[in-house]
Amino acid sequence: MHNPLGPLMFVVAFILIFSGFPVAFALGGTALIFAAIGIALGYFDWHLMFAMSDRTLGIMSNTVLLAVPFFIFMGTVLEKSRLAEDLLKTVGELFGSLRGGLGLAVVVVGAMLAAATGVVGASVVAMGMISLPVMLKYGYSKTLSAGLITASGTLGQIIPPSVVLVVLADQMGISVGDLFRGALVPGLMLAGMYAVFAILVAWLKPDAMPALPPEARKTRGFQLFKRVLFVLMPPFLLILLVLGSIFAGVATPTEAGALGAVGAMVLALLNRRLNKKTLTNSLDQTTRLTSMVMFLLIGSTAFALVFRGLFGDIWIQDILTNLPGGKIGLLVVANLVIFLLGFFIDFFEIAFIILPLLAPAARALGIDMVWFGVMIGMNLQTSFLTPPFGFALFYLRGVAPAEVKTTDIYKGAVPFIAIQAIGLWVIILFPELVTVMI
Repeated sequence: MHNPLGPLMFVVAFILIFSGFPVAFALGGTALIFAAIGIALGYFDWHLMFAMSDRTLGIMSNTVLLAVPFFIFMGTVLEKSRLAEDLLKTVGELFGSLRGGLGLAVVVVGAMLAAATGVVGASVVAMGMISLPVMLKYGYSKTLSAGLITASGTLGQIIPPSVVLVVLADQMGISVGDLFRGALVPGLMLAGMYAVFAILVAWLKPDAMPALPPEARKTRGFQLFKRVLFVLMPPFLLILLVLGSIFAGVATPTEAGALGAVGAMVLALLNRRLNKKTLTNSLDQTTRLTSMVMFLLIGSTAFALVFRGLFGDIWIQDILTNLPGGKIGLLVVANLVIFLLGFFIDFFEIAFIILPLLAPAARALGIDMVWFGVMIGMNLQTSFLTPPFGFALFYLRGVAPAEVKTTDIYKGAVPFIAIQAIGLWVIILFPELVTVMI
């Protein structure tokens, strides 16, 4: 039953991926090559590949995955209409009088954008373009500023409605709503840990995070209250509407995503910023990101189909379920593999390649799948920050001023990777942080 072709498939796929070949095509191409080899050696016949059309049709007709373009569109509309920019400026002025207030504002806005968009790239780019120049102008440490922006931008990975959580739920065969509920407390806890870190640094190293001078805080008193009311409340209400409808069971995540997309357009319209350019750019970015996810999903489905035909799934499950330590052994191996792969490949790619292998073993060992999904989501978040290929680092590098070097961005991410590791350890030790909302 066991044969060397299953392990060899992985080796070939990873060689192609690390050589720079697009992951979706690396997986699909590997599947076709090993399908021909498997048929030639008599492991299965071409009838197995007929299932690929049914599986592709199943992907295209999966209503759960419809939530992906809706949430991406919601986030891109808020970014392209500059509503995210207004949010950053307002919260910056609200906290600017405090030592480290601008850094704290970045964390707060990062959490709000995460809950309003679920798209990491939009959050990092918006905060990098708006907050970073202001932080540098008033004497903030370059490494600390870069770290705060990249880390806060990645909160869109774990705080619902995260696009990644939608994909994880689909791959694991669990409810998106349950995964959203399970991730809420850990996501807010992680944002709180970032905020505590910013406050501690401001207290221990006041020169690294000074308060803004009075002349930099243009809006005060009643005018500031009015601005907070009209700028912060509408996105906050949109977040409550989207997440509240899911958590209350009134709407499915797909329906809530559609509601959020419409709500984002309404907010842009009320602010007189919904024009043809905004809408076209938002639709273009949504199409690009959604197409990437779909191609990855089809490529990974082809890979999984052939891998199972070669009995590779049984080989993997036997290894994972017979590790020393049982559940603990699986958790250690799973987290190490995901963390190490995060240095080199994208979070979606990790989810599509590794998760279908881990989920059956976790189920066989009796692990709570919602908790397991949140744990993986927390770990996958580090893939945005780990050099050399952390996407959040690249996003910030693209918009950061020339005075901020790439090494500054990499160094700035290090303490936040450690904070994420602590957050991951906390939810492993205290699984009730996940299950309390389910």
